[in-house]
Amino acid sequence: MQKINILFYVDKSKSNRMDKSPIKCRITYFKNRKQFSTGIFINPKNWDNTKQLIKPPEIDRETYNSQLSLIKTKLTQAFLFLQVKGTEFDVYDIYNQYNGVTDKKEIGVIELYNIHSAKIERLVGIDIKHVTYSKYLESGRHLQDFIKHKYKRNDIQFKRLKQSFLEHYEYFLKTEKRMQQSTINKAIQRFRKVVKYAIAEDYLVKDPFILYKRKTVKKEIKYLTPEQLKTLEEAIFKTERIEYIRDLFVFCCYTGLGFKEMKLLKKKDIAFDFDNELWITVRRNKTSLNYKVPLLAKAKEIIEKYNEDDSDYVFNSISNANFNIYLKEIAFIVGIDFNLTHHIARKTFATTVLLYNGISMDVVSKLLGHSKIQTTQDHYGEVVQKRISLELKKLNSNNDK
Repeated sequence: MQKINILFYVDKSKSNRMDKSPIKCRITYFKNRKQFSTGIFINPKNWDNTKQLIKPPEIDRETYNSQLSLIKTKLTQAFLFLQVKGTEFDVYDIYNQYNGVTDKKEIGVIELYNIHSAKIERLVGIDIKHVTYSKYLESGRHLQDFIKHKYKRNDIQFKRLKQSFLEHYEYFLKTEKRMQQSTINKAIQRFRKVVKYAIAEDYLVKDPFILYKRKTVKKEIKYLTPEQLKTLEEAIFKTERIEYIRDLFVFCCYTGLGFKEMKLLKKKDIAFDFDNELWITVRRNKTSLNYKVPLLAKAKEIIEKYNEDDSDYVFNSISNANFNIYLKEIAFIVGIDFNLTHHIARKTFATTVLLYNGISMDVVSKLLGHSKIQTTQDHYGEVVQKRISLELKKLNSNNDK
């Protein structure tokens, strides 16, 4: 392990009017030197270079020697602190630490990630949910594991990051953590937010990853076709519980509500609006934003079927796990050959109920409660293309007749 070398010496070339010369300190680390004045002036003849002490007859030698000892102790403590911290450092970092000067440009990646995470934590319950904060902590642990794996240390300085860092990090998450590309993208996205924070707070001058492009993931959207939805609606079940779950699922196919939004839906959330039609006011669990959905005929029919006057809620409570267990049974009965989950109802609302009936993308975005239309386009752009293709096929078919 590389050690720090601390040497005091008398600079005879800088003598003052009283023929006294300053004692300077030289720090050497990895063959790099940093020199500074101790503020002590003595007669050069009274300096013992071998013992690194001021000798008689220097009048204030005991006080000066104590000061030199304290300087050496503080420099050693600064060096040990930087070693324990685990980031790369040089002789100038040791000197800055000795002086109590923290250069923003010297901050570590994990150190700043933790500062950013602390800011995120204070937003829990205000702008974000606790699960979002938990995801940042999880990504932070992956980042620290990568730095230990790649650089064999606890942290590295932000200023040393290069374009290749994210490429190596992505490879690590894929090979060591066995993550899917979509999960990797989320982890890197969180780190990129920390990088932007670093630039905004002057920890970085420019984004070292400005040319980085994440790998896009095309995920097939699962939803019920018009035929499958009709089959599900018309299916007859012998068990009331199965029928009830089917009806709740169909309700969500015509409203786009998430599971928690459906579960917590209250009767007061349904009211006549500007067009004298019934609308549902929904608070999106994921974004904590309010949005409105029209109460379509089929959804209204299901509400009326299970209306109970003694409850504030529209539907009886059920757990998400049990809901999805029953959906698997329903899928088997009606012949749906893929895993049926509650989230597919929301996808069906966006596709079969809205997009396939000519509703524009911006309207679909609003009815889904998306904060950005880009989110809707990323998810459902391919569905729109399929619908256009079907319409063109119909047109060609009519022209051929």
